Amino acid sequence: MSRYNGPSLRIIRRLGELPGLTRKVAKKRKFPPGQHGQKSRKRSEYAIRLEEKQKLRYNYGLTERQLVQCVRQAKQMKGSTGQILLQLLEMRLDNIVFRLGMAPTIPSARQLVNHGHICVNNKTVSIPSYQCKPGDIITVKERSSSKKIVETNLLFPGLANLPTHLEFDKSKLQGKVNDIIQREWVALEVNELLIVEFYSR
Repeated sequence: MSRYNGPSLRIIRRLGELPGLTRKVAKKRKFPPGQHGQKSRKRSEYAIRLEEKQKLRYNYGLTERQLVQCVRQAKQMKGSTGQILLQLLEMRLDNIVFRLGMAPTIPSARQLVNHGHICVNNKTVSIPSYQCKPGDIITVKERSSSKKIVETNLLFPGLANLPTHLEFDKSKLQGKVNDIIQREWVALEVNELLIVEFYSR
């Protein structure tokens, strides 16, 4: 299944607020989208788990295959599988660039990385799924066009608060990963246990 490139407001109305997908805000309505949205019906347990999984997929801009790989990786590590899964997704380079404020959304952060505007430890990295580690230094490439894009994005950051595991120097356009993100700093409202259950069935 490919990455979603369609209307973002349609997804937000169905799944709720997704801070990584878009900065647009859908109109508040008491019923879900679609011609059958106003008919109240009880959702099955499968539907609830599927919705939580879709939130994660759309917010972080993953394909189904990428998400399955992340879940498998999280299961092999020690600790709570759901929490480790969120940490793996939050430590992706495209998400770190977004959380530092260098890009307004995760899709735009992915584009920045793909086009070679971002360096990790003074080396250009063009892979959005690159896993950042504590101690990594995230900088903008020494190019006027790259700096101009990031400086413009910094005027209107996607999220107001910088997580405690990151630090950012606006004058140098340099960020640093100090630690692994804590659960309370994950911006997306999601029940990760339901996602683990979805893939465990």
